[in-house]
This record gives sequence, structure tokens and C-alpha cells, in this order.
Amino acid sequence: MSAATVASPLSLEKPGRSGAGVTATDPALVRRAVKAAALGNAMEWFDFGVYSYIAVTLGKVFFPSGNPTAQLLSTFGAFAAAFLVRPLGGMVFGPLGDRVGRQKVLAVTMIMMAAGTFAIGLIPSYATIGVWAPVLLLVARLVQGFSTGGEYAGASTFIAEYAP
Repeated sequence: MSAATVASPLSLEKPGRSGAGVTATDPALVRRAVKAAALGNAMEWFDFGVYSYIAVTLGKVFFPSGNPTAQLLSTFGAFAAAFLVRPLGGMVFGPLGDRVGRQKVLAVTMIMMAAGTFAIGLIPSYATIGVWAPVLLLVARLVQGFSTGGEYAGASTFIAEYAP
């Protein structure tokens, strides 16, 4: 393989007329890789979209009653916290993907996102467990943000590796 040509994981290098390598990639494998990465990315962002859509309800359930504005701002504060840890997820899962493989890392990040989402569904209300409700909500959102950072960086690189 020439130094100028970087082949995708499932490509074959064929010598060109000038002696430089030409990379041929199976179009079906490229489509499959793009679909898999896009599906994972859509699942990650779907969770963020649903959270923002039901923010008013989440505020009423997980934060102290009394001031609806404070409840909503607290809900969006937890929403914002997920964005703050995204770079950390990218810094952890990016190098990990280089070592153990992007597919494994993408699977782990998708499981983490699902676990964070599932955990939010299991958290009892503020009326039931008090201050632990917003704390657990914040922890679940941090897990979601961390996984999104790793998934987005990994999926982008995963697709780039399959580019012809």
C-alpha cells in the first residue's frame, strides 16, 4: 500500500496507470456502514429530542413544586449538563476506538445511552425520594452526554474509514 493511499477497512488497492494506488470499495459495504452509523446517531439524538420535548413534565416530576419556571430551568440545566460532558466522552472513546475497534465502542456508547434513558424512566418522583430525584436525573443525563460524545466522534470516524 502506498503512503498516499489510506484504505478503508474493506477495500482493495489496485495499482493505477501512474503507479499510485487506487482504492476500490464495495458500495454495499459502504451503504451498510453509513446506515449503521446513522441509525446509532439517530438513536442518540432521539433521546435528546424527547427529553427537551417533555421538559415541562420532567420538571414537575423530578424537581420541587412551587415555581414552574424554576422547575423548567432546572430541567434544562440537567439537559445542558449532558452537553458539557460530551467532549469528555469523545476524549475517552476516541482513543479507545483506535485500540479496540470502532464497532465495539459504538456498541458500548449505544448501550450507555439506552441505560441512561432507561434509568430516567425508573427514577421515582421528587415527592417519593426527595432530593435524590434530581440527583439521579443529573447522573443519567451525564451518562447520556458522555455516551453521545463518544458515539458522535466514533461514528464520524467510522464513516470516514469507509469512504471511497
